[in-house]
Formats: sequence, C-alpha cells, structure tokens
Amino acid sequence: MNRSLDIIKDTYKPYNYTIKGKSHILKSTSGDIVVKEKQNDIRALYEYLRTRNFTSYPPLIDDSRKDYNIYSYVSDTYIPKEQKASDLIKLVANLHQKTTYYKEVTHDEYQKIYEKVKEQIEYLRFYYDQTFDEYFNEIYPSPSHYFLLTNCGKILAAFDFSLHELENWYTKVSTLKKYRVCQIHNNLSLQHYRKSEQEYLLSWDKSRIDTPIIDLIHFYQQEYFDLPFNSILENYLKINPLSKEEQQLFFIVISMPFKVDFKGDEFKVCQEIRKVLDYVYKTEELIRPYYSKQEEQQQ
Repeated sequence: MNRSLDIIKDTYKPYNYTIKGKSHILKSTSGDIVVKEKQNDIRALYEYLRTRNFTSYPPLIDDSRKDYNIYSYVSDTYIPKEQKASDLIKLVANLHQKTTYYKEVTHDEYQKIYEKVKEQIEYLRFYYDQTFDEYFNEIYPSPSHYFLLTNCGKILAAFDFSLHELENWYTKVSTLKKYRVCQIHNNLSLQHYRKSEQEYLLSWDKSRIDTPIIDLIHFYQQEYFDLPFNSILENYLKINPLSKEEQQLFFIVISMPFKVDFKGDEFKVCQEIRKVLDYVYKTEELIRPYYSKQEEQQQ
C-alpha cells in the first residue's frame, strides 16, 4: 500500500475499502470518498468548466496532496442502458457546445490530420491484404479463414470508402483557416456517467482541448453493438451540430474496420471475425442516411 493512501485511510477511517480500476473507494461514517492518482490540474479544469456554466463533474474535496486527489463519491441510480446513453450524449453535447471556440490554423494542421488518418487506413488495409493473400493460398482453409475470405470484399470496401472520403475531406479543408475545438472528456463511456439528484461525468484525467468528434469516435467504438447510434447521434447533433467537414471526418474514422483478434480456438476466432463484420455493417447503416440526404440535395 502506498504511504499516501495509508495516511488517507487513517484520516477517513473507512469501514469499507474497494479498488475499482484506478479508483480507491472509501466508505466511512463521515462520508464516502474516491481517491485517484493525480494526473493533471483538475481544479483548474473544474474552474474553467464552471465559467462555461458546466458543473456536471464530481465534487473535488482535496487536491492538496502531490500524488492523489480526493473526490466525493457520486452514487448512481438504475437507468436502462439506452436511456443512459441518450442522457450521456446530451450532456456531452452540452459540454462541447459550451466550451466551443475556433482557433486559427495553417494548412499544415489539416495536413497532419490527413496524414495521420491516411497512415492508419493504409496500415489496417495492408494488414488485411496480407492476411487475405496468406489465406487465399491455403488448399484447405480453416472455418475461420474461410469465413474471413468470404467477407473480404466487404472489409476492403470499407477501407476504400474511408480513403476516398479522406481525399474529398482534405480537398475541402485545404482552404480553411479556422478549426473548431472544445473541451473533450476523452474517456467517454457509460461507466463514467452517473445520475442521481443531478448528472455527473466522472474520470476527467484525460480531458483536453480538441475536436469534439474524438468523444463521439471513442463512444461509438465502445458501444456500437448494443446501442441505437442513429438516435444517439441525432440527439447529439440537435444540441451541438457538426460542420460538414467534422461530420465527414467522423464517418471516415469510424468506417475503418478494426483488426481481428486471432487468439483462441476456431470458435473464438470466428466470433471475433463476426464482431468486425457487425461493426462494418452497423457503421454502414449509421452513415448511409447522411449520404443519402447529400445525394438528394445534389439532384
């Protein structure tokens, strides 16, 4: 046990002590607290959020120690997962909207984004190309290899779409001089949302100023399978609309299939391949209506 944690325990004298992830939850007769290792200046962040009229963060009790922050424990009430996701995305949209500003940028800033995303697309595309080439040469492919091969066209088409859209996006932003940023949570998940008397977003240690689509990307990639993201995205856009360029970049990034985890037996690997295909189909279903609207407007 870290000496600082020992001192905190001696001070609060908890009757129950739980470790959950990177948090230490201490329950005592004087109140419940959460102890987390200090990673950034949370007080300065909270002060900034307060000036923007956003106060949905856990109360900070003590940040005087060098290595740990102490927060009030925030209780939770049961909410169906779909409703919780809807409430969370509306809260995040408010966070983005209230902290939005535009900064002047040079063409180099957009070029860095373009090169970073293109590198990721090409890396994943090469990974799948190599895998498909290897499996095509097998005389008797295993069930998992055959399953992947029969769906290679769908996976490769997703990369083709991302790369094509990235080139279009880069052409559009090449003349822009401003870039929208805001305070992003950067660790968005249902586990970090609480609702009792009021709403709270927990775990602000990774928060930073950046494009709002990062929070959307992280949340989608975590919860794409279980949640109705069509309505979730609609709820977000009602509060904090994305520009056409932001929306396009969001669709580009989420359209890239992730790598298959080939660890485990045949059944396990087939499940992992199914996850990738589910991701591709669900992402296509999410973004298709937005491109259909664009096509209608162009006619």
